[in-house]
Amino acid sequence: MTVPISVPTDCTVVDVLVDAGAEVAADTIVAIVEMMKIEHLVRAPEAGVVSEIRAEPGQVLKAGAVIATLIPGATGAQSIDEVVTAAADRADLAELRARRELLTDDARPEAVAKIHGRGRRTARENLADLVDEGSFQEYGSFMYAAQKGRRDIDDLIANTPGDGIVGGLATVNADLFGEADAHVAVMSYDYTVLAGTQGFRGHEKKDRLLSVAHQLEVPLVLFAEGGGGRPGDTDTPFLAGLQLNTFAWIAKLSGHVPSVAIVSGRCFAGNAALAGVCDAIIATPDVNLGMAGPAMIEGGGLGVFRPEDIGPIDVHIANGVVDLAADDEAHAVELTKRYLSYFQGRLDQWEAPDQDAMRTIVPENRKRVYEVRDAIHTLADVDSVLELRPAWGRSIVTALARIEGRPVGIMANDPGHLGGAIDSDAADKGARFMQLCDAHGLPIVSLCDTPGFMVGPDAEQTAQVRHFGRMFVVGASLSVPFVTVILRKAVGLGAMAMTAGSMHAALLSVAWPTGEVSGMGIEGAVKHGARRELDAIDDPTHRAERYDELVARMYDNAKALNAAAHNEIDDVIDPADTRRRVTQVLAAAPSTKRQNRPMIDSW
Repeated sequence: MTVPISVPTDCTVVDVLVDAGAEVAADTIVAIVEMMKIEHLVRAPEAGVVSEIRAEPGQVLKAGAVIATLIPGATGAQSIDEVVTAAADRADLAELRARRELLTDDARPEAVAKIHGRGRRTARENLADLVDEGSFQEYGSFMYAAQKGRRDIDDLIANTPGDGIVGGLATVNADLFGEADAHVAVMSYDYTVLAGTQGFRGHEKKDRLLSVAHQLEVPLVLFAEGGGGRPGDTDTPFLAGLQLNTFAWIAKLSGHVPSVAIVSGRCFAGNAALAGVCDAIIATPDVNLGMAGPAMIEGGGLGVFRPEDIGPIDVHIANGVVDLAADDEAHAVELTKRYLSYFQGRLDQWEAPDQDAMRTIVPENRKRVYEVRDAIHTLADVDSVLELRPAWGRSIVTALARIEGRPVGIMANDPGHLGGAIDSDAADKGARFMQLCDAHGLPIVSLCDTPGFMVGPDAEQTAQVRHFGRMFVVGASLSVPFVTVILRKAVGLGAMAMTAGSMHAALLSVAWPTGEVSGMGIEGAVKHGARRELDAIDDPTHRAERYDELVARMYDNAKALNAAAHNEIDDVIDPADTRRRVTQVLAAAPSTKRQNRPMIDSW
């Protein structure tokens, strides 16, 4: 009796490894066949002697066709199998390890030494400091510059790793919020590779990673240092590259996921454009940030400048481009982790400041200046406040914070600047901050103390009619919980803008006993409303006394207690009770993230 040895699939015979009469052990490879470029091994089903070979190399067989027959029986033959190369000796793995080694900083000591000589860190060092250990999954690591038309491929592999950008997915702050809420996309331009310029393959890598970030709905962190577009690439299928999707993709993330750009050193042109669409920009003291570097400026016939002359840190702190100023790259990474944390969830552990301190923050003298940041820090959890753009639009303070572990946005008028009057810059600052909070689901707490919008011919030259309108438009579009606390002045349109357009637009609008609620500045209202009466009084002393009397009467009428009695605000509270009242109303509000805000203004 013979046993058939059959092929498992439709195939072509590649090789027959035994002859008729050969003794074989069970599982010995008898033949190799191929189907759709995949080889299959045909094995002896049991031990015995091969009695007949029915196929030869090149023959096409149907599944189940008999390739040989076997007479079963015990034999002394050993199973013949393929030699399996140990993993440590495999050529394919060795090639992979060698290529991956070229991606490390150790592979390019001279380039790294130049970065360290400037007191800076490499791209991989910054990323390693930012992300949780062992969490980085790199994308596009084996790309190199598209310059085979002018450079040897081995040179490109060794000296242009990643085409000048390192990127992938990772987690940040997983120890605080758990891995599920800690995923981020990270990208860093590599200044050791062609000065961090933007190459064809680097753009392809960014397009891929930005698309993944959008699909996963994870925050983006971008280390943006670099010189902008690169003119030296030769292996490109286009003329100018204006059809690339990089800038559209990163802009599409706006309002969809949080984004942070860290800028240090030279960051010009395309690199600066990417930073400019991120929610927040964190900069180091050595930054030079501009939409054009020296070459473009000179090429435009506008003069010769050093890189250090273009967009230094002090310029961008004052003009509001930079949200957070860092001491160095390590501090920038620390600030980034902290910034991201407000969009990653609640903290279980927190400490509340002594709320009795709230009672003495606003002086009894209604004209005396005070520090509104004291109110912010006392309202929020201890060490939880992160102020954004502190040196710009100073009439409104904007800060991320936590109250009982819950992240919130706090905006407050600063009476120390323009008496808290809202100018064009402050209006832009407040409007964009409301967009930021709304897009990422942070409730907003507004501490109102404003005499209204800034007035005068000089103010109108800043287009403030439109800038002020922005606060109302954004306020009316909010979906997150909004709470208003009047610390002192709540005057006219400025006060309405500080409470999303109306005191009744807020979930809760309350005032401290120092609160004053009026349709316009009281002194101005008296001067205009009682002008005929006052002008009719000839005696200057009597006129002044009557003016003071009318002002005092209006101030008494404007007291917060009177506003509460007329249902203009919801309550007047003990300042020490502010935190409890805010916490209670936020606890009752849903905490869902908005899904339909199209974007956050870049400004």
